[in-house]
Amino acid sequence: MNAKAEQVVVVGGGVVGAACAYYLSKAGRAVTLIEQRAFGSGCSHGNCGYVCPSHVLPLAGPGALWGTLKTLFMRNSPLLVRWRLDPAMWRWFWQFTRKCNQRDMLHAGHAIQALLTSSRALYDELVAATLTDIEWETLGLLLVFQSQHGMDHYTETDRLLRREFNMGATRYDGPALLELEPSLKTGIAGAWHYQTDGHLRPDKLMRAWQRVLAAQGVEIREQCELRELVVEGRLARRLVTNHGDLPADQVVVATGAWTPLLQRLLRAPIAIQPGKGYSLTMPRPRVCPKYSMIFDEHRVAVTPLASTYRIGSTMEFAGYDRSLNPNRLQLLRDGAALYLREPHAEPVLESWMGWRPMTPDSLPLIGRSPAIENLFIAAGHGMLGVSMSPGTGRLVAELVSGETPHIDPSPYAVGRCL
Repeated sequence: MNAKAEQVVVVGGGVVGAACAYYLSKAGRAVTLIEQRAFGSGCSHGNCGYVCPSHVLPLAGPGALWGTLKTLFMRNSPLLVRWRLDPAMWRWFWQFTRKCNQRDMLHAGHAIQALLTSSRALYDELVAATLTDIEWETLGLLLVFQSQHGMDHYTETDRLLRREFNMGATRYDGPALLELEPSLKTGIAGAWHYQTDGHLRPDKLMRAWQRVLAAQGVEIREQCELRELVVEGRLARRLVTNHGDLPADQVVVATGAWTPLLQRLLRAPIAIQPGKGYSLTMPRPRVCPKYSMIFDEHRVAVTPLASTYRIGSTMEFAGYDRSLNPNRLQLLRDGAALYLREPHAEPVLESWMGWRPMTPDSLPLIGRSPAIENLFIAAGHGMLGVSMSPGTGRLVAELVSGETPHIDPSPYAVGRCL
């Protein structure tokens, strides 16, 4: 490593921080990555592992507010909000409400698509030459509907995606769907197949990133907690951690749902709420799905990994609550049982929860801090952190290096939600 290389400290050892460290190192920076716990132990560990360019639409859109309100009063709703006296949470929901319109939905959708498309292409490059043993699969994703009403209603979304985003899916109804995916029960109305999508095993992805970063000379410091930023004027000079001080020419904060807890250090409000998701990992059932599937009407997803099988999803706004709610885990089991011939297998290898970093408009925060000129933020990727991480890492490296960005960074500006 060139002794004169610019020193960059990446804060956060999740999938986004790993990708940022990788592309910064490739750009010639001397990179140190710090993680307050173990590398890859946060939301990057137990999610469903989707790489899904099909997921271009933000959560906020026409009708989303009314749909959200209805689910809040449903028993066993996939969405749970634990209301509390938290001004940041109320402000987040107010900002979300303002984005529930066609214009903002399409604006966000095109920015989401740019990052997803970039990342999908980069994954092909990474898997071919860099990231090994991550159980990469590219058969696509099935969006499955139990009811005919749900299936037909999605036709309008399919038309929108084709018209506005050139993103079409193949429709399978009834018997044709069972021929494609025999693990489903008879009587399922149908599904839409997005052939662009893929999946991987997230914990193996993080182990692969750890190997690659070490080989590139990136220093990874685990159990290393950021406690203070020493700022002179508008420049961060060093980071104070529980393992000593780290000098830095540039700082990248990629701390996911934890980022709002660093607001004092970052000197800017961060419009992120932790959205708790759950998953169950178990052996592959005897009749195991071939495709990854999302059961849209029940907000449950399944991933048939090469070595295991995972059921995941639901959304719980409960602050930074680490508890595993058994009722939410049961929702995953119950939802899968409505669709699959063999929805479960024993024993359960892991019951897991993680905090998704949710922004009001579903766009991540990527760019320079409004208050500290040499500090960049890469957080707020919601449920698409795995899907968006390579594109984010490349974009951050370009911004830090002053290079021409490969996609327009303006929609992700950190100051847009102030």
